[in-house]
Amino acid sequence: MKTLKDILFGVSLTAVNGSTAVEVNSVCFDSRAVDVDDVFVAIRGTLTDGHEFIEKAIELGANAIICEELPKTMDSNVTFVEVKNANEALAFMASNFYDNPSKNLKLVGVTGTNGKTTVSSLLYQLFKKAGFKVGLISTIKIMVDETEYPTKHTTPDALTINHHLDLMTEAGVEFCFMEVSSHGIHQKRTKGLVFEGAIFTNLSHDHLDYHKTFAEYRDTKKMLFDELGKNAFALSNIDDKNGEVMMQNTKAKKHTYALKTYADYRAQILENQFDGQLLKLNDNELWSRLIGDFNAYNMLAIYATAELLGLEKLETLRLLSELENVDGRFQYFISKEKITAIVDYAHTPDALKNVLETINTLRTGNENVITVVGCGGDRDRSKRPVMGYIASEMSNKAIFTSDNPRSESPSAIIEEMEAGVEMQKKQNVLSIENRDQAIKTACQLALAKDIILVAGKGHETYQETNGKRIDFDDFKIIRNHLDSLNK
Repeated sequence: MKTLKDILFGVSLTAVNGSTAVEVNSVCFDSRAVDVDDVFVAIRGTLTDGHEFIEKAIELGANAIICEELPKTMDSNVTFVEVKNANEALAFMASNFYDNPSKNLKLVGVTGTNGKTTVSSLLYQLFKKAGFKVGLISTIKIMVDETEYPTKHTTPDALTINHHLDLMTEAGVEFCFMEVSSHGIHQKRTKGLVFEGAIFTNLSHDHLDYHKTFAEYRDTKKMLFDELGKNAFALSNIDDKNGEVMMQNTKAKKHTYALKTYADYRAQILENQFDGQLLKLNDNELWSRLIGDFNAYNMLAIYATAELLGLEKLETLRLLSELENVDGRFQYFISKEKITAIVDYAHTPDALKNVLETINTLRTGNENVITVVGCGGDRDRSKRPVMGYIASEMSNKAIFTSDNPRSESPSAIIEEMEAGVEMQKKQNVLSIENRDQAIKTACQLALAKDIILVAGKGHETYQETNGKRIDFDDFKIIRNHLDSLNK
């Protein structure tokens, strides 16, 4: 059992009341999970303030409290520690409690607006194929080599991260690839972690409900690179104008990749079709099953990272050619009626534009593109008319629908999407609040060789409304509707 003093190493303290020599059984930030001899960290959240649950935590047996503001009356049998930032304190404490597991493997963080899940998941896939024990912390799941754990957030809380990194250490994992979101960075969840390297994919309009300005969103992402050590690597996409910004203050070794400009790692698309694309990575040709410009960037980032982590070049190229699409990322099938159905997680303007550009590049021009898309509730509202504009401009038919409305009215969200549609395009737009019915309608409208894109939810297997989740899998639903129409 560790003492409070042991797990406070690296934490910025402003006041201590009581002994830090007390033994601590576990670290908690949810008062409901507190047990005897636990330390409770009071976090100020967006909905609740952990300071309100200090008394409850003590009643349940907590022998130490970490908080940003000391209570007016303090139990003499409990140690109270005041800190500047409780989120940051929790992150350092979590690392210390689990003996700093990130030091025992090579942890690579992937950040950016789009591509985080694809890059991190395919790096996991590639290194597994290369024969290594590998870890993954992503939007979709957490993998400790072969063992899968569910996850609710792009970047989990600090305790969850360190707990699974500890499991990885015990399992002999050598490499771990981790999505790092702007929320995770801002809320200090990655503090105390030792990164072998970081990858920047791109930056576009997203999460401005949380960060308020694009500059704040960008600078939050940049913090991941600012905090890298001198022995780490920083890999950045410099076709994105923010790519250079990411590396301005980093102490890490800088490396760049690009399709359009000079960089350390370059790619060229030689052929592009629905079943794959032919790429030239630096001086080597590669056939990839992943299509589109956005996947060319992803493959280039993966290729560069593999080389920076010491994999042999020809072996990396062979393994890259075997990689398969991540669930919900340009996941497609062709029905018996020769209708192409695509499901993609595209939930930002830039991602939706990229997917539709790829589709329009591959089509002959004789097919119709039918796009089913919505916008999530309780999230950045400013992107809704932009998403509506893109879908209506780049599709023959756009169907606006629900996408995790959460506490908002689905019809109100759709109205904000409709506001972005140009007058001459309004006749090509349908609004169907029920997502299942919207997908069914797209299937009924489609003829042979037409292309249906269902965007926004990708890998998600639920629909979230008013705090409740129901089973909802875009890929299964569109397949069922197309099969039913065929019968």
